[in-house]
Amino acid sequence: MRITGGQAARRHLKVPKGLDVRPTPDRVKQFNSLGDRVAGSKVLELFGGSGALSLECLSRGAQLALCVEKSFKHAEFIRRNVAAAGLETAAFEVRVQDVFSAVRQLADEGRQFDLIFADPPYGEKNVGRRSESLAQQLLDEPGLTRLLLPGGLLVLGHARRDTLSLPGAWQERRVLKHGDNVMRFLLGAT
Repeated sequence: MRITGGQAARRHLKVPKGLDVRPTPDRVKQFNSLGDRVAGSKVLELFGGSGALSLECLSRGAQLALCVEKSFKHAEFIRRNVAAAGLETAAFEVRVQDVFSAVRQLADEGRQFDLIFADPPYGEKNVGRRSESLAQQLLDEPGLTRLLLPGGLLVLGHARRDTLSLPGAWQERRVLKHGDNVMRFLLGAT
């Protein structure tokens, strides 16, 4: 796993062993498709895992990045990755917290972000029924839209076998597929 662009390009990141973390593949990250959105942006990464998406954004000139990860052990990997990548630690924050609690708390605090990345653990195949995956739960969370600045973008990863229902609060801008990985680029409905 590595950072693919910016000042820390080609720096390798450590990933916790085991099946608890499924790093977003380089081909799926698609930072080039974000254009100029990353430079100077405020970034929120949910389900941080290794912190790769936040660190990629910092490497490419994001103003700040906040990474939410429930596991203390994984949060320590993220902190070590920031140091190993040589990135500005003052521009980076890790919260060890449940994502849904963090979303509600950040929304209540009035925090807002230009980019929100979420690549949660994949859900079960859901043919003939509404998805119960973490990705669907996140889309259904009303506090999430409050975290986006006007014109902000949610980049949501999920499994191809997980058919999501897009609530009216979201407008789909783009969908990228690679193998079993799907990345949805969503704007908050105005």
